[in-house]
Amino acid sequence: MPKMTFVEPDGTRREVEAPLGLTVLEIARRNNVDIEGACEGSLACSTCHVIVDPAWFGRLAKPSEDEEDMLDLAFGLERTSRLGCQIVMSEALDGLVVRLPAATRNAQKG
Repeated sequence: MPKMTFVEPDGTRREVEAPLGLTVLEIARRNNVDIEGACEGSLACSTCHVIVDPAWFGRLAKPSEDEEDMLDLAFGLERTSRLGCQIVMSEALDGLVVRLPAATRNAQKG
């Protein structure tokens, strides 16, 4: 089974199983990783914001315009920021590493 690693704000690393076809948000919830996802993955908030390790960022599909709009609302935005609900686990992402931001901002869209 593919794996991925969540890096907590304090630097603690948690490697978890990452079933193919699930989003990073779904994988986080299955493993009790502290990620909010207030809109339940409907791309209406930025509370599943993660910072993708630069070594992995180029392997991801480009974000949609809607995701980019929501990322503008994220706390602590970085160059490799993405929404966890929009990253779908695939074989190519086996080993993916994402860092959780220090905080989230729950500014929901419309």
